[in-house]
Amino acid sequence: MGDTSALGFGHFLSESDPVIRALLVVLALMSAISWYLIVMKGISQIIRQRRSAQFLAHFWSATSLEAVQKELNVQGVHEPFGHLTAHSIHAQAHHERFGAAKLEEAGSQQEFLTRTIKKVLDEETTVLENGLTMLATVGATAPFIGLFGTVWGVYHALVAIGMTGSGMLDKVAGPVGEALIMTGIGLAVALPAVMGYNWLTRSNRVLTAKLDAFAFELLTFLSMGRALQSGAGGRRVGPAPGPAAHAAVK
Repeated sequence: MGDTSALGFGHFLSESDPVIRALLVVLALMSAISWYLIVMKGISQIIRQRRSAQFLAHFWSATSLEAVQKELNVQGVHEPFGHLTAHSIHAQAHHERFGAAKLEEAGSQQEFLTRTIKKVLDEETTVLENGLTMLATVGATAPFIGLFGTVWGVYHALVAIGMTGSGMLDKVAGPVGEALIMTGIGLAVALPAVMGYNWLTRSNRVLTAKLDAFAFELLTFLSMGRALQSGAGGRRVGPAPGPAAHAAVK
């Protein structure tokens, strides 16, 4: 029987060639990047949701859009709903003051407001999705990188065994078993990335649905001077159940 006490990750690393070591470095970098994105975007998401809830509570308790604008001027904009409101109010005031002086301002005030809101929504969606492509890439490619390392290790292990002329099971199982470490590392890198991607995607989808519903209500405020009232009694987007809450359930 061969000495199996020396087998393991340390022995595998000491016996690995430059290709295996390069793959390990790549997997380590992918793991570090994915965990950084998960932690940072997770924290940002929690902060964004908390600030959004605070802004919506203030928005629906305000007496007028002028009061909301004053609050935004004092507190600043730190979340998507405030960002959308500030740009929409500014766009309305700009169009009332200067009209369609430029090509980007062409059309009626409501058309200009609609384009402005659409632009802000696209900007917020881009911010929310920033980094998710990297998480998806890590989750999709890390297992294959680990598998490639396993195939490479098994190939060289079998070549070495063939050169020694020994076909005993203990001589074959040890090197092949060590080569499987690369597959395990690839899976360990991919699983957190996939889970983080799914969590962030779901959270972004819910926030985007609420933002879309709020944008529709805000456009009605600015273009008609009153909130959109539903036939069942006029539920509003915000802390109370309304279109945003129904959109978030989807």
